[in-house]
Amino acid sequence: MNAIEFLTSLIRSGKLYSLEIGSTLGEVNRSIRCDFIDDVSKSGLSMRRDYGFFEFSFNSGPEWVISAVSIQMHRLASNYEMAGEWQRGMGTLFPRYTAWRELQDALSQVEECPSLTVKDQGDFIEYRADATNISIIVNNDHAKRDCSVGQGDLWSVSLWSATRSQ
Repeated sequence: MNAIEFLTSLIRSGKLYSLEIGSTLGEVNRSIRCDFIDDVSKSGLSMRRDYGFFEFSFNSGPEWVISAVSIQMHRLASNYEMAGEWQRGMGTLFPRYTAWRELQDALSQVEECPSLTVKDQGDFIEYRADATNISIIVNNDHAKRDCSVGQGDLWSVSLWSATRSQ
């Protein structure tokens, strides 16, 4: 699967690799086959799992459960080796840069694609799919591609919880 196919599916469904908000840490362990670093908060109430350019946030309870997932696309521009590890572990190929226009074109071909609201954030533009709790951040700083993303490239794509985490 390529990145555009993966991201289109995520935006349409609010799920990645069958995981969604509320999935348990055990389900993540069975689904994601890449190296990671865990960082538990001092309070012990939250945890961040960093897979390089994928970051999962968890809330504690009887089990750790996903509260958010962020795909930090901009990290690939300066450390593309992360994409190779992800492809080997997960079978999804991400390019060094992903243009919003390319993803937007793919989304326009998808039936039942959620509507996107647009919010200008200065150097970024946010496209939000409230129906699936997805936020797409696009670089808007007029930079050229190099060791960072360029104008119109994806900065991040995030799945977030519609309810406030404790």
